Amino acid sequence: MAEPILRLSGLSKRFGPFVAVKEIDLDIEEGEFFTIVGPSGSGKTTLVRMLAGLEEPSDGEILLHGERINETPANRRPTCMVFQSLALFPHRTVGQNIEFPLKMRGVPPVERMNRAHALLRQLRLPESAYRKQVSQCSGGERQRIALARALAFDPEILFFDEPLSAIDYRLRKTLEKELKDIHRETGKTFVYITHSLEEAMVMSDRIGIMRAGELVQVGAPDEIYSRPANRFVSEFMGEVNLLEVKRNGTGLHCPSLGATFTGPAANGFESGFLVIRPEYLRFLRPGESAENQVEGVLYNEYALGSRIQYQVRVGEQVFLVEKLREQRYHGNLDDTVTIGWEARDSVLAPE
Repeated sequence: MAEPILRLSGLSKRFGPFVAVKEIDLDIEEGEFFTIVGPSGSGKTTLVRMLAGLEEPSDGEILLHGERINETPANRRPTCMVFQSLALFPHRTVGQNIEFPLKMRGVPPVERMNRAHALLRQLRLPESAYRKQVSQCSGGERQRIALARALAFDPEILFFDEPLSAIDYRLRKTLEKELKDIHRETGKTFVYITHSLEEAMVMSDRIGIMRAGELVQVGAPDEIYSRPANRFVSEFMGEVNLLEVKRNGTGLHCPSLGATFTGPAANGFESGFLVIRPEYLRFLRPGESAENQVEGVLYNEYALGSRIQYQVRVGEQVFLVEKLREQRYHGNLDDTVTIGWEARDSVLAPE
């Protein structure tokens, strides 16, 4: 196999007695869109700052094409960072902002201008924007300008620190798709930081989930969503039904419901949680059955655009059931309903 473009080995960062990043081992492949996701304080920004050369590791190694770069300053690495604040020069023109890193490297003026115009076209900005003041640009335009500046000197890796977090939902969804398109068009390696599950799922080839300075799971979006490593990952990756269970012979006993369920095969599992995504639950009509089923009361429903989410109460346990509009439940609130799921559609997760 080809050597990864970036390899982290035992990478740690301490601030006094506080350990912000703990012994991370990770390979990032060339051309990959890798997203690091985690709640505030999980260490994801500290990690990406080390990779970009803005923080020096306390322990471990960062290898770029197999060469150690721990002490290499940011301006001597073939990488670039797009910050949440974008860090544009507000009183300079768009062209001056895009050309800035090229000017710092001594690129001649005509070559700088040609490169800036090419990037404006690539990022779907009118070439007339070249002479426009950044202060006159919209939020979406500024995002594109920051990306153009990052691409200006043709870096091997682009790092992004939550660049879409401060813009409105509709524009964010547009820019998510555009970033993914740009990644494909350029073939560059993107390492992206966000606290948004939605962003990570839309754009990434692989996702790393961080918690308390550690990478708790790394995998493709579908893999992490369908097979979470533990309860934290299952809850972080979206709404979920969690049943606390213990192994009971060939079944899984759920004390809170006083019931035993059939679960997926899991060697060595003794206790933890049975995880069922809302879309895998279904309403059972009279005469229908499932490997696992419970009876409860339809308490509420929530319209989610093309989907509808239902809340079914079974004793003290609340189940979420999610269906496409054309598969909606035809009944009334407070109906007694039976919901069910198949063992293959559930996952066992330790605490």
